[in-house]
Amino acid sequence: MIYSMTGYGKSILQLPTKKITIELKSLNSKSLDLNARMPSIYREKELDIRKLLADKLERGKIDFSIYVEATADDTSTQINTPVVKQYIQQLKKVVDGDEIELLKMAVRFPDALNTVREEIDETEWEAIQNEIIKAIEYITDYRLDEGKVLEKEFNKRIALISDLLDQVIAMDPDRIDGVRERLTKAIEEIKEKYDENRFEQELVYYIEKFDITEEKVRLKNHLDYFTESINSKHSNGKKLAFISQEIGREINTIGSKSNYAPMQQLVVQMKDELEKIKEQLLNVL
Repeated sequence: MIYSMTGYGKSILQLPTKKITIELKSLNSKSLDLNARMPSIYREKELDIRKLLADKLERGKIDFSIYVEATADDTSTQINTPVVKQYIQQLKKVVDGDEIELLKMAVRFPDALNTVREEIDETEWEAIQNEIIKAIEYITDYRLDEGKVLEKEFNKRIALISDLLDQVIAMDPDRIDGVRERLTKAIEEIKEKYDENRFEQELVYYIEKFDITEEKVRLKNHLDYFTESINSKHSNGKKLAFISQEIGREINTIGSKSNYAPMQQLVVQMKDELEKIKEQLLNVL
């Protein structure tokens, strides 16, 4: 089971005087890159929110937002009535004018309006926390669905590499016979007597040099391990990336040792499939 780092989650809380929307977006990243946006009243809870998101989402470029929309008359700004009246009285001493016009001038002066700092209501905050947890659950489900798509893609690519490996194994005896034949022909073209025992020793040396038995076995094991890791309980993109590097190492060694065009063509196809796997692994949690 694997999870994608790409995801989206949204939850809405309707309160008597406001609507609160929790939104989470996630993209791939090598580590946890968390950006949080919220009204100033909730800033004191930011560290708790970050810890919760880090524990649940683990990795990815994550954008977290809290949006507040007023749905009823609810303002934290109040008119400082005594100050405004004093301003009006002072203005009357300076100029004769309509009181409405003087009021318009007075409310523009300093301290005419008081902004009361809002305090977090703990009951309200508890409800918001529950919505944050819901949004996390939604984005986790989204990541799982995306992970299932990636899992199908990986299984398809691993199966293709495995099939190509079977073709490599099937043609390997012909490749060795070809190496033996080329060396024998090269000796015969020299048209000189040669020590047959020495030739056999040299032949064994070259065949061992071109032998890919260990690489075939290791590659098969790595492919099986990759599939096993995909089906494990925990999603680990970094582990899968490491296994893919080991797969690439064995494929490259087979290619460099093969010295046989038909086998090298198969190796190129295996590399192509592996690159597609590596590209998609960047999205795995």
